[in-house]
Amino acid sequence: MFSISKKGAGAVVAFAVVLGGIALAPAQAAPKVLTIWADETRGPHLIELFGAVEDQDEGDFVAGYVIDVKPQANFDALKAALDNATSASGPDIVLGPNDWVPTGAKNGKLAAFTLPATIKADFTANQLGDLSYKGKLYGVPLDVNNVAMIRNAGVPSSAVATFGSMVNYFKANKEAQGLKAGLCILGGGEAWAGLGVWSALGLQPYRMKAGKVDTTLSKATATVAASGDPVSGEFINNLKALVLEPSGNRWVSNGFFAPWDGAPGTTLANCEADFKAGKVPFAILGNWQKGMMSTAIEATLQPVPGITAGTYGNAFGSVSGALLTSFANGKGNLAAAKSLLNYFGSRAGQRDYQRIEMRPHANAKAAKFGSTFQKGMARAAGLASIPQIGSILSGTGGNAWWGLPGDFWWNVTGDPGVDLTTKVKSLNAILKANVVAGSKF
Repeated sequence: MFSISKKGAGAVVAFAVVLGGIALAPAQAAPKVLTIWADETRGPHLIELFGAVEDQDEGDFVAGYVIDVKPQANFDALKAALDNATSASGPDIVLGPNDWVPTGAKNGKLAAFTLPATIKADFTANQLGDLSYKGKLYGVPLDVNNVAMIRNAGVPSSAVATFGSMVNYFKANKEAQGLKAGLCILGGGEAWAGLGVWSALGLQPYRMKAGKVDTTLSKATATVAASGDPVSGEFINNLKALVLEPSGNRWVSNGFFAPWDGAPGTTLANCEADFKAGKVPFAILGNWQKGMMSTAIEATLQPVPGITAGTYGNAFGSVSGALLTSFANGKGNLAAAKSLLNYFGSRAGQRDYQRIEMRPHANAKAAKFGSTFQKGMARAAGLASIPQIGSILSGTGGNAWWGLPGDFWWNVTGDPGVDLTTKVKSLNAILKANVVAGSKF
């Protein structure tokens, strides 16, 4: 697809000039440029797919254009860049998560478009809904954005029957195997990747019912949570039975759950190194982290098991997408940007990209070509995923979900002045307020 003879062609032209030959062709205008922004992992993968600008021929992927991929330093930098983008500086397409869509649609930085029916048919209604706002589509699903749990080599399948069986395995083998923790998070953070743990124990930012957020919330003073309460009625008991232990007049971690590297109250120094050394039996990793696991344990990919056998803690499992920006139209690149989005969504485009990106394909027809890792991640998402709803997760009054689980864990295990029951009630009230406010978005 890429030309390999540009230098050779240039040499021929130069040779003709030296010999006094006539010009072989009139000078041509520089090709138009489509600009894509992505984070520090997707960006280089896109460059591998499309090639550097200087290595492309005009029209390799979109007639009349070359593709200029600009990786940002990291995911946060990408979000900040988009927030600060102007019609002059902004990209034509940005690769981002589904929860950017509502904000981008409202502030006018994302633009709606229509997928051809033949491409649209390869995606589920939920996937397209993830990238839609008020019935309009703003991006093409690229891949399922999720995490899964793995168990280390030698850990039997019986150990993951329930959350309690994992804790029992850790306690039974802690001394003999020198285990430094039972379950750690390899990537994705406490609130995002760790959701499966919190959900298994009875806490999550919102609960789903029949494909929608359950807004049937109990009163703040109720002792038994209603179906839609973010914190279940059994959460405190599960904490005490499975991840905490008493220490004087307070509760501390029992060593099983190690959300952070080097967290106070744990002896975990490095999740990746300790997991690979067999010192942590269970770990959660993202679908972009295949390199952190051996092929021998790919088949163990699964959601975090629940309290009861056959149940699982919910994890975020929405799609990431190639999102169309409003800047493309202002630059005269709208038709070209839509053409590239169609490629991203096509079966061929998804196969091409995911051979490099190695995340689960969003396109159902392309998914059958996935690796064992990709299929395992997709299977985990199918068993226990919930959509990532930005309007609720962003919270009210500064109480975004992203900081709440970490603060809760620090307070409960590190501060003797914090009462567990009081802290749980306070957290539940905050999360319920987020659900009420977010559902009106």
